[in-house]
Amino acid sequence: MNDIESSGKFPDGAAFERLHELPLRLKVAMLLSADALAWLLALVTVMILRYDFGLTDSQWSWAVGYTLIAIAIQSVVSVFLNFVRGRNRVASFDEVVAAAGIVAILIFPLGLLISTLVTDLPRALAVVMPPLAFIFMGAVRGLYRILVTRAKINENGKESASPAIVYGAGEAGRQVAQLVDHADESPYRILGFVDDSPGKQMLRVRDYRVIGTGADLIKIATETNAKTVILAVTKASASMIQRIARECADHGLEFVVIPPVREMIGGRMSLDRLRHFNVADLLGRRPISTDVRSIADYVMGKRVLVTGAGGSIGSELARQLNRLGPSKLLLMDRDESELHAVRLSIDGDGLLDTDDLVLCDIRERDALDAIFEHHKPEVVFHAAALKHLPLLERYPLEGWKTNTLGTRNVLAAARQHGVEHFVNVSTDKAADATSVLGMTKRLAERLTSWHAQDSGFKYLSVRFGNVLGSRGSVLYTFRAQIERGGPITVTDPDVTRYFMTIPEACELVLQAGAIGRPGDVLVLDMGEPVKIVDVAERLIAESGKEIEVHFTGLRKGEKLHEVLFSTSENSNESAHSLIRTVSVPSLSPADIPERPKNRETIHDLLGEEVRSVETPNASDEKYGTSIDPETTVSKGPRRA
Repeated sequence: MNDIESSGKFPDGAAFERLHELPLRLKVAMLLSADALAWLLALVTVMILRYDFGLTDSQWSWAVGYTLIAIAIQSVVSVFLNFVRGRNRVASFDEVVAAAGIVAILIFPLGLLISTLVTDLPRALAVVMPPLAFIFMGAVRGLYRILVTRAKINENGKESASPAIVYGAGEAGRQVAQLVDHADESPYRILGFVDDSPGKQMLRVRDYRVIGTGADLIKIATETNAKTVILAVTKASASMIQRIARECADHGLEFVVIPPVREMIGGRMSLDRLRHFNVADLLGRRPISTDVRSIADYVMGKRVLVTGAGGSIGSELARQLNRLGPSKLLLMDRDESELHAVRLSIDGDGLLDTDDLVLCDIRERDALDAIFEHHKPEVVFHAAALKHLPLLERYPLEGWKTNTLGTRNVLAAARQHGVEHFVNVSTDKAADATSVLGMTKRLAERLTSWHAQDSGFKYLSVRFGNVLGSRGSVLYTFRAQIERGGPITVTDPDVTRYFMTIPEACELVLQAGAIGRPGDVLVLDMGEPVKIVDVAERLIAESGKEIEVHFTGLRKGEKLHEVLFSTSENSNESAHSLIRTVSVPSLSPADIPERPKNRETIHDLLGEEVRSVETPNASDEKYGTSIDPETTVSKGPRRA
């Protein structure tokens, strides 16, 4: 256990804490007096250790005079450069550098000069005194910092503060401890750290000991009576977060996380940004960096068109593109309400009377030609699509008309009107496609590849998995089901999906558009797949309700586990660590019929690209234990 925790409160801590309430001038005077005392102690120390006070009167006079000059220089420079205000009163790294600078640059050379010119000032005194004074000044500030920090801990250690273990003894963990120590009313009282690095065991972070590894988390929490675990690891993997969340839930511990790095201003955090673990944290913490300059190079000052601009991906693309300074941002959708919503989200304009709002269905080739002729876009992001797998299995012709013929129409209009940069938004269901959704989007990838080869223009596709929080996603569905009192429906206990937040996915789509080559399919690194039942359980825990989970069995065309690459594809690295590239065989628009006769026609068009895959349904025993669609699992409120 942490020494502070085990030794209880410090009876004199409140007195030191009240130092903060003193007037600034009085605190400055006290600190300057402490610095002066440090120089006098240095003088006395040298006299005892080196001269045993055996100096002549003249030498004593010069020694005291030199000390007073040093004190004067120290005080004037400290006040002039504000080294006695704010954080520099508490032994920060900044003050260590500042004090060392004053001693090394001003006082130390002055002592050598005087001792050279004046023989009555012992040279040893001029050489030894400044380092000693520096050490004493640091000791005074360090003692002040320790006492005030411990006083803060005592003050924050009241009953309402939750005793907490910080998981992660790196820079993020240090910041968390600092925030808790200096908060007037912290909701947490730190007991110690755990960290998976063997080299950090038994070390101290801001006077708190690293008391074990993550494997001992529950044991340590039990022994110290911890009630909260604060995760302070900026690059925590999805599996790590899921493990900690599950352990905390099983043992009734509150689980609190720091915000992702991308949400921290200047890479720093504040105490009020610490929050309870939520569904988005299941995805893990991967810093996503983008080369803004390379993206701006093909967007800034250009006329940019976004199809499907009212959808989850299209609207976020539009918002991010708007910040990159296009000369004109055209928003196209067939849903007038969604166009209204995305326009409001970008600039608050709800009049619907601007030329950049385009109401059009991509199935209508003539309408597309007229729009491209009028607006003359230079860059196109094609995000319009039908995406609900079960509905497209029932109505495959609708998926064909939008996802395949619609993409063919947009590509043709773009080619005809000189668009040189085209980004087709695809899906992981296009890899080893077994559904109408996957097949139609696979054909869209191949059509895009053909136009790239035929024109030499930068026409490419970007493939990724599910986005968290989009309309119709599992998050949206589960929350609606919880609101109705349940049950939550999940197809299979083992079903997994790749997820990414919408902003992260769109950032990488824009980046892919910058680094991709003509005809490429760029595949986003989606991290680790997430079990859908884990998402359901997390949302139930957040709701605090008694909700059941029903397993219904996989639906037609659905996979137990999605893949990002087809078995026939060989992926290659790209210029970005989270993006890989694959090549797909091109498909001429002339080979696309206006209306396929049946589902088998789509298979025929894909040819060898679609392998014969039997999708495991709920009753297929050869894929494991058969699932009774009526099976239910009762879930109640759990703290995590």
